[in-house]
Amino acid sequence: MPVSAKTPRILNPKYSSTSDPLKYLLFAVDLDGTLVTDDKQITPATANAIREILEMGMTVALVSGRPTFGCEHIADQLQLAKYGGYIISYNGAKITSCIDNDVLTRSTISRETVGELYDFLKGYPVTMMPSPRHEIITEDADSHYVRQESQIDNGMPIRQVPNLKDALVRDPYKCGIAGDPEVIGKLAIELQERFSGKLNAILSGPIFIEVMSPYVDKGKALSFLMSEMGIERSQVIAVGDANNDIPMLQAAGLGVAMANANEMVKQVADYVTTSNMEEGIQHLLNKYVLHPEQSAAHPEVDFINAMQKDTLMETLGMKCTLLEEGYVECTMPVDRRTCQPMGILHGGASLALAETIAGYGSVYLLSQDETMVGMQVSGSHVHSARLGNTLTAKAKIIHRGRSTHLWDVEIYTEMGTLVSSVRVLNSILHKR
Repeated sequence: MPVSAKTPRILNPKYSSTSDPLKYLLFAVDLDGTLVTDDKQITPATANAIREILEMGMTVALVSGRPTFGCEHIADQLQLAKYGGYIISYNGAKITSCIDNDVLTRSTISRETVGELYDFLKGYPVTMMPSPRHEIITEDADSHYVRQESQIDNGMPIRQVPNLKDALVRDPYKCGIAGDPEVIGKLAIELQERFSGKLNAILSGPIFIEVMSPYVDKGKALSFLMSEMGIERSQVIAVGDANNDIPMLQAAGLGVAMANANEMVKQVADYVTTSNMEEGIQHLLNKYVLHPEQSAAHPEVDFINAMQKDTLMETLGMKCTLLEEGYVECTMPVDRRTCQPMGILHGGASLALAETIAGYGSVYLLSQDETMVGMQVSGSHVHSARLGNTLTAKAKIIHRGRSTHLWDVEIYTEMGTLVSSVRVLNSILHKR
């Protein structure tokens, strides 16, 4: 079980409880796919936004599956030692105070259990990489998975050994397992079943499983830190993009997913910001912390389109072109993605377009404590559209109640021919 050190609760030295109280005191942020870009850099705009909230008095915690070693250079870049930040590393297995390097809590995997895992994995085409402290131990130092992991972890040293079981002299914080996506996806489920109560195996990416103590995940670590700091969950923002971030988002008062996050993460989030390649962290902090009074009460067209990355909407080529109170327009091409085999528009694509545009319209009308889900779609297909046409959907709200929005959606070709007439009913819910 985690053992808490006798570390005093530390808030950002800039925080003053006598000044205007801050709504949020702790910002917990994942690194890869969230804080950093795809080339593992923090953009100047993101760095400036982080420094602004630090100057306001908020505390920042870097929460990552990386080893502490792989997080320290980012903590240095953001000056977290100066502002009293934290590093939650190894998916929550270790929490370190940046201001004095004290370890607040740690949880390792027993070498005996690692040995059982090693034996179990012999029949799988995967690479195992325990991380005992400041190095990666492997039997295949030339593996591109190992090299990639080292690079992500800021050049963490690699040590090749003839036998992992014999080489481990300390209980590791984490074991990484990498391989082909098809193998890794199934293996993650098998490990959770086979080692239930002994290990926690999390799919942190399509090619990577992170294995920790059963007592470890990012949510438990964040809750522990909140307790140490003496703050409530309502005072915490957490943001991430992968499955291992879900417990953290659920532990925070405001759980945020990146636009590049997978759908499971977005489903549990209270808000979805733009992607890690589109200043998602800056957008989030501007909206909820730095300039909430100036933050657009409604989403803008560019933001809506950025949100469509890697979704059905992007796959079908949908694009929002106009977004106003009670009225929305979107376009969608009639091409191989939206056609039936004979070159005629698929009716299902028309209904998907109608439901999407009505959803955008309802989202525009929501207050910050509301969310929306589609309830019913009913359409009539009036005329066919063919390969090469471009559709324009126009949605008008015809009923705006407390709990429902009813939209009338008409879909036209570029020549003005009415293709479909659709009614969409959305349910409006209050967030938890």
